[in-house]
Amino acid sequence: MSETEQPPTTPGPAGTAGAPAPAPSAGLPAPVAEIAAGYAFEGPALDLGAVLWDGVCHPGAPVRIPLPVLNRHGLVAGATGTGKTKTLQLIAEQLSAQGVPVFLADVKGDVSGVGAPGEDGEKVRERAAQVGQEWTPTGFPCAFYGLGGTGPGIPVRATVTSFGPVLLSKVLQLNRTQEQSLGLIFHYADAKGLELVDLKDLRAVVAFLVSDVGRPELKGIGGLSTVTAGVILRALTAFEQQGAGSFFGEPEFDTSEFLRTAGDGRGTVSVLELPAVRERPQLFSTFLMWLLADLFHDLPEVGDLEKPKLVFFFDEAHLLFTGASKPFLESITQTVRLIRSKGVGVFFVTQTPKDVPADVLAQLGNRVQHALRAFTPDDAKALKATVRTFPESAYDLEEVLTSLGTGEAAVTVLSERGAPTPVAATRLRAPESLMGPIGAAALEAAVTGSPLYGRYAEAVDRPSAYERLSADEEARAAGAARAEAEKAAEKAAEKAAKAEAKTGARAPKEEPSLVEQVVGSGVFRSLARSIGTQLGREISRSVFGTARRRR
Repeated sequence: MSETEQPPTTPGPAGTAGAPAPAPSAGLPAPVAEIAAGYAFEGPALDLGAVLWDGVCHPGAPVRIPLPVLNRHGLVAGATGTGKTKTLQLIAEQLSAQGVPVFLADVKGDVSGVGAPGEDGEKVRERAAQVGQEWTPTGFPCAFYGLGGTGPGIPVRATVTSFGPVLLSKVLQLNRTQEQSLGLIFHYADAKGLELVDLKDLRAVVAFLVSDVGRPELKGIGGLSTVTAGVILRALTAFEQQGAGSFFGEPEFDTSEFLRTAGDGRGTVSVLELPAVRERPQLFSTFLMWLLADLFHDLPEVGDLEKPKLVFFFDEAHLLFTGASKPFLESITQTVRLIRSKGVGVFFVTQTPKDVPADVLAQLGNRVQHALRAFTPDDAKALKATVRTFPESAYDLEEVLTSLGTGEAAVTVLSERGAPTPVAATRLRAPESLMGPIGAAALEAAVTGSPLYGRYAEAVDRPSAYERLSADEEARAAGAARAEAEKAAEKAAEKAAKAEAKTGARAPKEEPSLVEQVVGSGVFRSLARSIGTQLGREISRSVFGTARRRR
């Protein structure tokens, strides 16, 4: 089934989610009837539950979300243990039934059950009867992912270049100045064609830019101080020691894989398994932001659709904003504001609305607020702030929000016209998939059986910035060694020449031969001058080596 086709309206989530809302039943209390009228949408919608009033659940007053407005984003909030995860599961399975792909971050490891039919039981039947639900155990098409292959799931990796300096600064906890310097490093690497695939590539570029050879490279555009480079390198080292190095590399994950539908037309529920990295919350929250930003970059503008292309659930959202810099918050706000027109809805999941910056919160048109606690003055302050974010209501919201039970929430959404619906205290429906994790063997089989496993399972380490800079360094070292050898050879030759010249000047004269001694003697010279006879000539010849001939 294509994304534009409507799924069959059979019993179960596909049928209830696609059918128009029934008219509010006669005999409802006036406030309940008024609330129910605000949720009587004509087009396809997701069923959340039924209105609660004075502690009584009214199944004839259903609470729903129109399918077309889910790209207007939303917030699911509430204290720990109030049922936020089950709300995600409930919305995700109905979206899947409508042919809408879903992305879920499974921080605690208990969302994988969406791929298996739920287990029947007394509590499930009781809840279904209370809200007028025809509960049918149903599993939904799922794909399971893991960050860089840590834990179960198809590995999701990103290159350092695509992750970018702003997100990386957030996860490395850099200050504003250090973030700007990191941006300068990325700019240089891009300008020089140095691919930053993994963390060793980034480390190599930073080390090069503070070396004697690389330091002049950035002189014209601000330079990189040795102190700042040291901070970045130490942060990278600590980051890798936490095991984060495997999250960066290739093959880089194509986020369009999240837009897939199953053969029967239902949307695929992509579950990112995060229990193995829950001790690094800033990492996975920032990585989720990368996934969203990458989708924003790649998807075309489509405006408002009959149903969204994808709904993205951002669990533990408060971790994303903790310690965030102003540029980072601006990037999030812009992404959330503009990705709506690309057919993507984003739901932030956190404990209180105050965990989300005001500029982001203003973009969230659909609200499911589970119970809040008011045990401390700070809790009471947060409660009052939360109440002020809701439209005017027939309820005493401060009382309602502190008295809601597990699986109950105060709901307000956007109508088909884009106007807020009345606030409805709601008893939520029971998910039809398994409310808990599937077994390890079943999870492993689902992962290895996926057609995407062969594409992303094995990491690839091709030549990039590290290898290129290492080769350049080796070439420089080899050239320097040759030059040094040539210089040393020249010095040795010069030294040898000087030594030879000096040795020649000081060499002792050879001992004169016997003939030279005789000829040079004064007696001989005197005798040669005085004797002119034949005997003298014969003696002279014999002295110079001429043998006297015998007669």
